[in-house]
Amino acid sequence: MCTCASHPVEPPAGHPAGHPASEASDTDLRTGRRTVLRAAVLGGGAAALAGLATPAAQAAPGGRQPGHRGTELVLLGTAGGPPPLAARTGIASALVVNGRTYVIDAGRGAVTQFMRAGLSMPSLTAVFVTHLHADHTVDLFSFPLLSAGVAGKQGFQKPIEVYGPGSAGRLPAGPPAGSHWVDADDPVPGVAGLLRLSNAAFAYSTNGFIAEHMGSDPADYLRIHEIEPPASAGAGPGQTAPRMDPFPVMENDDVKVTAILVPHGPVFPALAYRIETEDGVVVFSGDTARTPNIPRLAAGADILVHEAYHREAVAAIGYPPAVVEHIGAVHTEVGDLGAVGAESDAWHVVISHISPADPNVLSDAAWRKAADMSARKARYRGRITLGNDLDRFLLAKPGKGK
Repeated sequence: MCTCASHPVEPPAGHPAGHPASEASDTDLRTGRRTVLRAAVLGGGAAALAGLATPAAQAAPGGRQPGHRGTELVLLGTAGGPPPLAARTGIASALVVNGRTYVIDAGRGAVTQFMRAGLSMPSLTAVFVTHLHADHTVDLFSFPLLSAGVAGKQGFQKPIEVYGPGSAGRLPAGPPAGSHWVDADDPVPGVAGLLRLSNAAFAYSTNGFIAEHMGSDPADYLRIHEIEPPASAGAGPGQTAPRMDPFPVMENDDVKVTAILVPHGPVFPALAYRIETEDGVVVFSGDTARTPNIPRLAAGADILVHEAYHREAVAAIGYPPAVVEHIGAVHTEVGDLGAVGAESDAWHVVISHISPADPNVLSDAAWRKAADMSARKARYRGRITLGNDLDRFLLAKPGKGK
């Protein structure tokens, strides 16, 4: 059901009943060519590569981690923006459902945080990318580059699915005076192009490991799906996030994933994701200005993971006025989160992708005070929690996981 740059595919033999095969694109990272994906995208993932199953994988079919109960949200990293910090790592989250792990965004340190959280790399099933800014993607290719084909808990030996935006089609107006565009053969790649170019950049390293019998082509472990908004939405680089209904991305035995466009300046497509599990619903806003599309997507969610910036603290950093104005135009102010939670009827708003993320600029206590004031102002009856790296939140039906 993925709304992707795609060709329809026929369900492979043995596809589970009730889960139609997706319309998806499988992009060859070595050539950039699109091919028809011949794998059960919606019903259990791509087939294992022949001869690569490990004893651990055999003991835990499908990457399931024995003993796991319920659905768990893990905030791998919570910092907004590219500049590196010691206090927080880059934006990334993981949702563990029935022992399978779904990663949402892959900012700075995502692979390290994945391991620090005690997650098993063989459980990695899919990655969802909200948009292609570097602070959301810098560690994306690190997953297959460092872990693909590796045995044990540090690697995975079955292909993972990657879902993310396709190409914007063109650069925004500009560049600003005194700047210039990056000289590149493809200045507006989608997620497939981003991964193909990353693979090419590391070709010497990969080929060296292959020659030493220590590695394989990371492209063999990726199934990439570029998400295209439905044509009926009328969206494009000039109208990035019109009012619209959520649209389907994928579905399997663990999760049902839908998405919606959100406004993030000239970035297109910029996506928010809703992930429904048997234990509850978690929504990830991605980077977004205040928009009615989030309450549409997050209606009744158990947890809404939402980005936020603090207006006064950003202004006090000393950025040029144009930068401060831009940040305010493309992000959601923490003082509005209570209203967003109330409009969404979400049970719990978890703040992530915080800006400024440096506690020397704005303390956690000040963030919490601003969030509490936001809730009171909007008469929001749910909870608002400031997220921190490696925070965990358990969703479970009564009698399960508790």
